[in-house]
Amino acid sequence: MTDRVVVTGGAGVVGGAAARALAASGFDVVSVQRGPISDEMRTLGIQEYRADITGGAAGLVDALRGASAVVHAAARVDIIGPWEEFERINVHGTAAVVEAAQIAGIERLVMVSSPSVAHAGRSLVGAPAGTADPDAARGNYARSKAMAELVALEADSGDLAVIVLRPHLVWGPGDRQLTERIVERARAGRLVTIGSGAALIDTTYIDNAGDAIVAAVRRAQLPQVRGRSFVVSNGEPRTVVEMLTRIAWAGGADGPARSIPFPVAKAGGRVVEQWWERTGRAGEPPVTSFLAEQLATAHWFDQREVRTALQWHPRVSIEEGFGRLAAHLGGR
Repeated sequence: MTDRVVVTGGAGVVGGAAARALAASGFDVVSVQRGPISDEMRTLGIQEYRADITGGAAGLVDALRGASAVVHAAARVDIIGPWEEFERINVHGTAAVVEAAQIAGIERLVMVSSPSVAHAGRSLVGAPAGTADPDAARGNYARSKAMAELVALEADSGDLAVIVLRPHLVWGPGDRQLTERIVERARAGRLVTIGSGAALIDTTYIDNAGDAIVAAVRRAQLPQVRGRSFVVSNGEPRTVVEMLTRIAWAGGADGPARSIPFPVAKAGGRVVEQWWERTGRAGEPPVTSFLAEQLATAHWFDQREVRTALQWHPRVSIEEGFGRLAAHLGGR
């Protein structure tokens, strides 16, 4: 009998990567999302179940029945917005998925999170995953995901094995959250670096994120894996300016046009955030204090433990990823 896995948020970047990788690995995959799945996912044999995780556990149980594992990737990932929305989707939505998994007798739950849950604004150099800390996390997204992690990990028990994966800065073809934003800004001549751009950062090519989730689904019940959080990345730190430039080139655009001093960008980001909140303006602000910190401070992580625990290694290097992205976008 084929092992069935339910993926929440299959329409998203990481959720979609997980669903495709699971299907390619022979799992029977169901994508739970509010809208229809893509034609590509249908071609891969991925099934569709329409539901909203904020509707409570009752609306999710039927989707989970008969499955052995759930990958919870649905989330609000904006860099700004009202706390109530982040709490409703990321915290309460996670609680609903956990409860539905317990009711449906799910054996394994893999939650997709973010390294930002343990980032207090200081440089992270070869760092371990760290513990999710809602009080120290920067911004509503990071704070809500930190709270959601604690909800999920608390549910780890004899019957339900829980593991949290934190893919770091996922990019590649089809990524709308990071890749497309960089390319759009570069094409408009609005791509900048904060400070020197020399800070080293880890990133994760999109296919590697999907593969890591497959490995987590397979090994979630092992004692050295369950009940823990792991940061996942390519393990190839590059400077911020190189990552921005190479992604821009892949989209046929030039790299960053100028640099903004970090103190100026951080202070300006605070002002922009406050104005965005007061006016209720839609869309994404050009800069926030959190974004300024992310672009100006080093953050890369020790990958030895996660690779041993999951028996996983990224199969697409950064250089190969740049080539694939350029082929996809028609750049260089």
